[in-house]
Amino acid sequence: MPRLVAPDARFRTSFLDAVREEVAAGEYFGGTLERELRVYGDDWDTPEGFARYVAAVREEELEEGRRPAGFVPGTWYWYVDGDTYLGRIQIRHRLTDQLRDYGGHIGYGVRPTARRRGHATAMLREVLPHARALGLERVLVTCDTTNTASRKVIEAGGGEFEDERGEKLRYWIRTGG
Repeated sequence: MPRLVAPDARFRTSFLDAVREEVAAGEYFGGTLERELRVYGDDWDTPEGFARYVAAVREEELEEGRRPAGFVPGTWYWYVDGDTYLGRIQIRHRLTDQLRDYGGHIGYGVRPTARRRGHATAMLREVLPHARALGLERVLVTCDTTNTASRKVIEAGGGEFEDERGEKLRYWIRTGG
């Protein structure tokens, strides 16, 4: 049964298989994967290098943690089934002006070979209590105007359409409670 977990080095082989799928498909998870490949890609094929990557990802959730300049604290979850990495989702703890317009509180992606099975919808629903625990009563989730699949995920997750800004559709989702 698929579930959300904290990033963990034990998923290295499956995670790296997913990375190869995404690269082959020309997808870079909103630039995140491109940055990760640049910073960690030369080293994460080794268990030690991947452990460093996982530690860095987990540190991004700390207010005082290291993360790229201009990034807010964000908590990552991986969606896995047994030892198989299926995708990931992030909760950004607060919004900047740019996130308010284009990125939102939540970003997610499912590996190409695991798509069209409801994983993104399940991830979004399952992450909402975690957002609530961070003090977020509602979260902003955005998608490209041309991304029908993501729009359907957001709407299935309770997304209430607010507006369109540039190439982005913006939705608010209540986290419960």
